[in-house]
Parts: sequence; C-alpha cells; structure tokens
Amino acid sequence: MSSSPESQDPEYLRLTRIPMGRETAWVKPDRQVPYGHVLYAAGTWECAPADVVSRLTALGFAGIELPDGPLPLTVDPVDALLIKEEAYNLSWLGLGKPVSLRHILAAAGRTGRSPAYAARRLTDFGYAVPAGHPLPETPDTRDIVLIRVSRGGNGDWLEWGAEVPAHHVLSAAAELGCSPHAAARRLARLGIRLPYTPEPGDERILRCGVGHRPWAGRYSSVPSGHILDVARETGRSQAAIVARLAELGCGVDAPVPDAPEADDFVLLSHELDGRAPWLPVNRAVGVQLRHILRASLVTGRTPADITERLAALGHGPHAHAKVPAVADPEDIRLLETVDRSFLDNVHLEHVLRSASLTGRSPADVAARLTGLGYRLPDEVAYPEVRSRGTDTVAA
Repeated sequence: MSSSPESQDPEYLRLTRIPMGRETAWVKPDRQVPYGHVLYAAGTWECAPADVVSRLTALGFAGIELPDGPLPLTVDPVDALLIKEEAYNLSWLGLGKPVSLRHILAAAGRTGRSPAYAARRLTDFGYAVPAGHPLPETPDTRDIVLIRVSRGGNGDWLEWGAEVPAHHVLSAAAELGCSPHAAARRLARLGIRLPYTPEPGDERILRCGVGHRPWAGRYSSVPSGHILDVARETGRSQAAIVARLAELGCGVDAPVPDAPEADDFVLLSHELDGRAPWLPVNRAVGVQLRHILRASLVTGRTPADITERLAALGHGPHAHAKVPAVADPEDIRLLETVDRSFLDNVHLEHVLRSASLTGRSPADVAARLTGLGYRLPDEVAYPEVRSRGTDTVAA
C-alpha cells in the first residue's frame, strides 16, 4: 500500500479498498475505476452511485467507467455482485459488450437470484442484456451446467438462442442427476432451442422405473423390457414409444416385439419378477446362463425354450455356453459363485473358490463348469475331497 497522504485518508481507504469476502476490491488513481467497483462501493456503504463517483473524482480519480444512461439511485449489496466476473482474480463485467447468457446464469446462481431478476437488474445498471429472450423467474443453481457444452477444462457455453442436439439434454441430465424431461423444460425456458418439444409423457418414457432414475447419457440405449413396460402402463404402442425415444436421443438395445408373450416381462426382468430393473443386452458375453436356468424354474418352461425366446428378444447366450436340458438349482448355486464370463479362462483359484462356497469337491466343480461351457485350460488333477466350507479362496 502506498504511504502517500491520500492513502492514509479514511475516506480514500473506504472508497478504494473494499473487503469482498477473502478478496478486496481496490483501485488506483492511475487506472480506470471499473463501473462494478462504483456499484459495489455504493452497495457496501449504502450510498448512491453518483455520490461514489463524486467522491472518487474529488480524490483525484479522473477515469471512471460509467454507462451511457443515468446511474441507478440505489444498489443492493447482493445485486452489486451480479457484476462480478467468474475469474481467478477479482474482476468486473465490462460495459462495452453484450452480457453473455453464461454470465447471467452464473451470477444468478452465485447470488441466489433468478435469471430473469439478474437480467433485469443488470439492464437497470446500464448493461447491454440481449432483448427478446425471456428467462425463468425461479432460481436454479443447475442452470449453468445445463448450458455447458464441453465437459473438459473451462468448457464451452451455449449463447442466447442457441440450438442443441438431443444428446446434450441427456448428458446434462446425467451430470446433474435429474430427469432429462426436467432438463429439457428448463433449457427451453432459458431460450435454448431443442430438436423436439418437451411433452409430459416424456417423463415416464425416460424413467427406468427403479427409484425414478432416468435413462440418460449421450449414447443411451434403453432395454426393450422398459419399452414393453411403458406400453403396458400408458396404453401407447411400442412403435410410438420407440419413435419418441429416438426423438429424445435414446436408442433401443434389442428388438421390441409387437405382441409380447405372457412370459416376456418375466424373462426380461433382472429379478424375474416382471418389473424393473430390466435386463440390458450384453453383446460381449451374452445373457447369463444362470438367468436362463432361473427363468426356467420360475416359468416352468425348459431351458431350451427360454433360450430360444430370449434370443428372439435380443438376449442370446454366448456361443460357448452349453445350456443344460433341465434347470438344476445346484447349477444355479454354482454359477452364482463364478465371476468369470465365457470369454475368460477358469483357473485353479476360481475352481477352489467355487468349491469352498458350494461345499462341492474341486473335481466336481471343474467337471460341471466344463459341462456348462467354461474353459479350464490348466492341466490340474483336481481333488475329489469336498470342502467343509470353512475357508474361501479369493479369486
């Protein structure tokens, strides 16, 4: 700090160095005084901005940034923060360019104001806020995330009246953990153009049914069971639901039957209860063999019949899988201990782990896994002695 007589004047210090949280808004006589400093000083010391300008001029500050129109009569301290730029160093919004949508939303979220209020107040202060873009009257701190385009670094930002593809809505909703329909409605209220008009029915189409979680993400693929479930609940046709999902940026991971069979809901449900969560298609390793066997026991149909129907629904087993003729609960219990897919080799430690968890002998486990299609490439003489189940060999 300068030791000049002026710098020791309480009036000088009060107007040129104003605490702002951990920062300090301060100015020097040889530099232009930002308009934001004038407003913040007026709000802090509860005086008119014109008085701040007069006092700074009397103190020797000749260059003061001012709007073309009249100064506001009063300034609320919180409203003054609407002019603070988002930057590492304290800086103020300049008067010489239109205010960006990003600044409006960031400032509104920072101060707890609504975007519409922030736009009006900045206009009152003399800033150039683009007209013709009505903004929401309700505050929402998530707005700034909704208009971010790229997720890396500082990101790129949507501007007034921009148009976004459907996947932008899904990725923003996924990041925020909110409904894609809610994200779409808010974006539309922010003046962002969408490739579709949000409809009330979108909420159900985009909700997977488990804890109201949405199907969201740039490359979303919706399970066919979800399509059938929505059709059953809403009475809409499967084709109409698939078409609307495409408009919303979501694909379908498997063929959707025009006329589902009675057991399809059971077969396509993860827990075989006819309800969400629905079975996703796994094109790498296929549907789990234990799902086929469990479905056989639940429905009373043969494993071969279950396999054929699941394959028609896009959920075929891996080519290496050997589906047994009869569903045996012992096979299901064994498969529940195996954390290897049909793409993986099953080694000694995996056999010993399954033997320990099931109480079967390693030789019995190895033979049965081979019979179910797993590859056991090691030349090992597996013992016939059954495990007592007291120790578990970690895989």
